[in-house]
Amino acid sequence: MLETGVDIDIQIPGKKAQNISLLSGGEKSLSAIALIFAIILYRPTPYLILDEVDAALDDANILLFNRLIKDISTSSQIVMITHNKADHGSGQPSFGVTMQHHGISTIVP
Repeated sequence: MLETGVDIDIQIPGKKAQNISLLSGGEKSLSAIALIFAIILYRPTPYLILDEVDAALDDANILLFNRLIKDISTSSQIVMITHNKADHGSGQPSFGVTMQHHGISTIVP
């Protein structure tokens, strides 16, 4: 009983319902993001910290992700850590952190 898991079946538009373990990395990531955003839209939080949640998304889904971020940012403050250049402009204000010398971080507006 201690080693039982949870089976999640999901139906992506245009596809048949299947177990989440059969989805690609981007589809798994987008499904998880959709679930988290649905919960946040139902019950907004004062702040949201996202760390590399967009790493597995393709360009078309990055645009959808950015639109959802803008919608959620009206009711929550968002801290998003990303390496994706398409996401850099989605937040206001936007800051970068670079390390020119070992152990010394510099904030770049």
